[in-house]
Amino acid sequence: MAGEPQADCLFCKIVAGTVPATVVRETETTVAFRDINPQAPTHVLVIPRVHYPDAASLAAADPNVTADVLREAGEIAAQEKVDDHGYRIVFNTGAGAGQTVFHAHAHVLGGRGLQWPPG
Repeated sequence: MAGEPQADCLFCKIVAGTVPATVVRETETTVAFRDINPQAPTHVLVIPRVHYPDAASLAAADPNVTADVLREAGEIAAQEKVDDHGYRIVFNTGAGAGQTVFHAHAHVLGGRGLQWPPG
């Protein structure tokens, strides 16, 4: 059921503490940890503690937690000292967009030039 932990979800296991991650920040509603395959010097994932498969379903079901994820993305950028130079927040939605873990999450990327359009 949406919102409930999923036994086969990697990010639910990170939230539960059964899979290790390099956690950089936690709140009541979110967990932020370093990406294992970083695409920039700063590459942190911010995930909600509740399970929804993507950002759109999270936003529809729980706008407050969606706002928490975005707020934490900004806090991570400040903590990582990339907020002054610019950073990117990315939500990949669906396999065709590069989503590989189907638990809503935001990528916080910074510390290098981020060209447009992304590719």
